[in-house]
Amino acid sequence: MGEQQRVRVEVYGADVKCASCVNAPGSKETYEWLQAAIGRKYNDSMVTYNYYDISQEGQDGADISIIQQLLDDELFYPLVLIENEIVGEGDPRLKKIYKALDKYGLQTKENS
Repeated sequence: MGEQQRVRVEVYGADVKCASCVNAPGSKETYEWLQAAIGRKYNDSMVTYNYYDISQEGQDGADISIIQQLLDDELFYPLVLIENEIVGEGDPRLKKIYKALDKYGLQTKENS
């Protein structure tokens, strides 16, 4: 069996909620919720989590083109990416995120 590769989960967001997301959780809350949800289902020792605030410049690892699309309202935040693939936008769904993680061979925990 091959060695497990690290899987990157990235969330782009802002402290201020987007106008259409008033009733949805904030970006930071979504980021923390995702870590907890993924950690409950998977052995997430091979998952790297990153949060990028679209209002801050010079963040290591942040994709400037994605930030610009969010600032231009071409994409909605919080935006969730797994290995550079958009898997959630605005109000991300766990089912779609889990499906993307399964694609990378993350091991699920027993009794999950």
